[in-house]
Amino acid sequence: MTSLIHIADRVLNRPLLITHDKAQVVLSVLAGRIGVDTPEASRFEGSSVVEDATGARRGVPYRVANGVAIITITGSLVNRGAWIGASSGLTSYEGIGHQLKSVGADPAVHAVILDLHSPGGEAVGAFETAALVRELAKVKRTAAIVNGMAASAAYAIASGASEIVTTETGVSGSIGVVLLHADFSRQLDREGITPTLIHAGAHKVDGNPFEPLSADVRDDLQAEVNAFYDAFLAVVAKGRGNRLTAAAARKTEARTFIGQAAVNAGVADRVGTFESLLSELSRATPSGGRSTSHNRRLSMSENSGAPAANADAGISQADHAIAVASAEKKGHAAGVNAENNRLTTAMGAEGIKGDGGRMAAALDLAAKSPAMSGEDVAAFVVANVAATKPTGGADAAAYEQQRLAAAGLAQPGNASKPADASAGWSKAAERINKRNG
Repeated sequence: MTSLIHIADRVLNRPLLITHDKAQVVLSVLAGRIGVDTPEASRFEGSSVVEDATGARRGVPYRVANGVAIITITGSLVNRGAWIGASSGLTSYEGIGHQLKSVGADPAVHAVILDLHSPGGEAVGAFETAALVRELAKVKRTAAIVNGMAASAAYAIASGASEIVTTETGVSGSIGVVLLHADFSRQLDREGITPTLIHAGAHKVDGNPFEPLSADVRDDLQAEVNAFYDAFLAVVAKGRGNRLTAAAARKTEARTFIGQAAVNAGVADRVGTFESLLSELSRATPSGGRSTSHNRRLSMSENSGAPAANADAGISQADHAIAVASAEKKGHAAGVNAENNRLTTAMGAEGIKGDGGRMAAALDLAAKSPAMSGEDVAAFVVANVAATKPTGGADAAAYEQQRLAAAGLAQPGNASKPADASAGWSKAAERINKRNG
């Protein structure tokens, strides 16, 4: 009976983004046949333990394979109360949101797959989760795979992805809202039970299960459903754009589509498999084809892979070697020149040049993010790394030695005439050019 009360509280007289068939199952459960389906996330791809560049191991709340994060969303969706996965038959938006925010800040991940097999669930929380997916898709390629079903709330979440791929038999759509009201008044009459609701406020007990719906209450509930429906259409349009506008989504009349039919309706972008999608994203460049302006919007707290400032920071020869090696990987003179120009732009920018901490951060970020332009590297570091240049005295002299060493003009402890950091990078470029012929 306790389980029945909790289930009823979740679904009765509340708008649901769920398929009609699932709503029928819920009603049968409330009629006394208690049961919960327990779909399990795949454990055959990726690992929830990853290693960083130093070999340190850490656990993550998703699975990672070849730099691609896999977030599996299965079962019925609820706003809160369930953790990650669906061992209880439920997955919470709260848990999904935690995964989305964590993967967005994970430097070991360059792309994300949303692995979906869900009929939907509660309306409350679904649209906020879809917004998190849209934000993630701005910084990392995010593909949703209809790996069984992505209906109603699950489709709302998928709509925020960079693209939606459906399997040949995948079921997607059901862009609509349903509200379930159960009237047990006649059953109670047969059992000789007469409930009495004592309340304050004319609408406090609207839609209670002990009496039939009045016309006014029905109209109020319909208005609530309509409001959620309009919001659902707007969410889909924000994610899908011209591929599925709000008007086009409305014309589906909450139908579901299988495989290629979903592509034809604009509900999905192409037919594929989970395996082919994972293979494709594994081969993709870490930038995922996204513009660097998206990367620049990440704050230092959001991107745990970004360099941090240190009051005593200079640029070590090891860091310098990393930058040179990054240029050498270009494999030809044009690439070397482009890399030299990128580093010169980043290191000589206003707010970077002459500041050891920021120079170290810019060099580190440029080496780790080869897709970022010199201007973007400089803008990110200036916005997120505190200035560390000493104001004078012995600290300033030591700082100047560090700066010259970073530029390749002097070793710490050796006297040398001050020079612009870009000159050091030019010398480094000359050495690289010689190596590459």
